[in-house]
Amino acid sequence: MKSLLFLMLFLFPQEDLKQLQAVFDTSAGPFVIEFYPDQAPNHVAKFIERVRAGFYTGTAFHSMVGHGIVQGGDPETRNVNARDKYGTGGFNLGLKPEISTVPFAQGTVVATILPGEPGSAGTQFFICVTDQLQFTGQFTAFGRVIEGIEVVDRISITPADDNQIARERIDLKSVTIRPIPKPAPPPFTTETIDELRQHRVVMETSKGNIVLEMLPDKAPEHVRHFLRLASLGVYDKTAFHRVAPGFVIQAGDLNTRTEPVPQVAQKYVVNIRAEINDVKHVAGIISMARGDAIDSALTSFFIVLSNQPALDGTYTVFGRVVEGMDVVEKITAVPNENERPAERIDIYSMKVEKR
Repeated sequence: MKSLLFLMLFLFPQEDLKQLQAVFDTSAGPFVIEFYPDQAPNHVAKFIERVRAGFYTGTAFHSMVGHGIVQGGDPETRNVNARDKYGTGGFNLGLKPEISTVPFAQGTVVATILPGEPGSAGTQFFICVTDQLQFTGQFTAFGRVIEGIEVVDRISITPADDNQIARERIDLKSVTIRPIPKPAPPPFTTETIDELRQHRVVMETSKGNIVLEMLPDKAPEHVRHFLRLASLGVYDKTAFHRVAPGFVIQAGDLNTRTEPVPQVAQKYVVNIRAEINDVKHVAGIISMARGDAIDSALTSFFIVLSNQPALDGTYTVFGRVVEGMDVVEKITAVPNENERPAERIDIYSMKVEKR
């Protein structure tokens, strides 16, 4: 018997659940979770088992609180005509609570239980769209969203009735388990200066399009940083927040976003060291904004409207406007109060293109 057990372990070695992730394909978009097998080994194993059996395919997210939580995993949701039963199925799979100190921060995936029945967990789960720290230590946390929290947030604002049951269907088309892929290098890390020079950024605004040319020979790390953020959608759905006629217009403040920064991009929103160069701040030049500290540039940038020699040698020039100065003039003409535009000047998108 011992030799047989040894042979089975040799042929079928135990998986390292920390090296697996689940990919959710929903009608609202995809997101990815990783697991806490050290804190909730039985819940993780049961969830992965159910996924591999195809259990979640065809179910729906049935309950949500806007920007708070979303809930899914109920087999009753396969029946589009059984809405009155949504939230009642999939409990009591013999899972005992595995309470840990994992904080219920944004993205935490939690086993749903029946009120007053701590051992009733089963296939249902909820996801914290935002921090829900008041639940820490009360339920079993078994995973976290590591990509696509903005998709989960979008699901959370699905119209719901007074019982928080979705009025519109958000389908879970499939869930698959895969090994955690090797991390890819950050975008625009490996390109040469000549290769970076081949890229430009098209800024689609509510006043028209502005095309930006990069100057990687003058500020290579700023160009990489800017192209990286633009390619990952960081600047999409932001707005120009400063209009100073005769001086600059400024954008890139993430407080102007109408949606959260995409989760995949959040780790790249970091300060960047100054690369002061000899390019003069003349009309059409793009330079990185910063605070008092010279290395405090983050995401904000400005377009120069006229010769500004006082800025030379103080701010990092990394690009110039090559098309759309007429659009810049339209933005400059927007009334402002203490340099704050009186109307929202949207940046719908910033797309990186290769010339």
